[in-house]
Amino acid sequence: MKNAPSFLGYSRLSAEITAGAIDHREQIDLSTEHPLPGPDAPRYYNLLAPNQWPSPEVLPDFRPVFTEYMKRMGEISIYFTSLIAEAIELPSGAFNKYFDADQQHKLKIVKYPDVGELGAEGKGGNQGVGPHKDSMLTSYLLQATHHRGLQVQNMRGEWIDCPPIDGTLVVAIGQGLEALTQGVCVSTTHRVLSPAAGEGPRFSIPFFQGVSGDASFEDLETVGVGQVPEHVREQRRAVLERNGGRRLDDVEFTFRRGGAARTLGEATLRNRVKSHPDVGERWYPDILESLRAEQQQKAGNVGVAAA
Repeated sequence: MKNAPSFLGYSRLSAEITAGAIDHREQIDLSTEHPLPGPDAPRYYNLLAPNQWPSPEVLPDFRPVFTEYMKRMGEISIYFTSLIAEAIELPSGAFNKYFDADQQHKLKIVKYPDVGELGAEGKGGNQGVGPHKDSMLTSYLLQATHHRGLQVQNMRGEWIDCPPIDGTLVVAIGQGLEALTQGVCVSTTHRVLSPAAGEGPRFSIPFFQGVSGDASFEDLETVGVGQVPEHVREQRRAVLERNGGRRLDDVEFTFRRGGAARTLGEATLRNRVKSHPDVGERWYPDILESLRAEQQQKAGNVGVAAA
């Protein structure tokens, strides 16, 4: 992955950081392929690029299989999003304005070694991937092995197991969908725990529906996809009220105006640098420095508040 500014390719074991801690996983990141951007393109266009594929001599079917899978899942995700729109009484094509004609979608093939293989028991912990919310509209996870480990957080802050079920995909709501529906479709906080010692590695294949990187937070918050009907929004408020009027959540909602990023593309690039500091050090040292300064400021503010 460090060989390209696109964050596509192989990421070695324990090279990624989520929620300030190391994720014990290795993975290959792929996306809908695009040509390299021109020199005058916005910096976040670096995320639109060709994939770094495994050698066809070693894995001859890898590229055609996953190219086809991404194509089909892209079509499914856009159709599924149209059903979400209808369910909250918006036009079926309400979200279409945020999809490019050659929309980039992303996919990972992820291996989570068990803690015995990691030597992490009592040392590095069992964080396969830490608590987080996906960025865009929807994500679709194929749990490719029998292992438990995926957990989602309910409104009371409790972590609930999401065991694999044959023939199914787990669908997660992203921050973009929460923003565009005025909070009716709430983004899913989730994490993965490493398999216990002796259980062998867990494999999963998450697919991430893309949204146009040129979309601005200003547009999302002021124009968006139209007003969700009040009686639909009331259903969400009623759920919140049943929980005492608040939602306990380990992960902050970040897709809003007022931050360092003006567009979804800029926000996505910053998130990638935050998750993969080794890539950031090589290609985006200024962004990495800015993120570290933000983290230090937050830590200082927490210390002041605690005092």
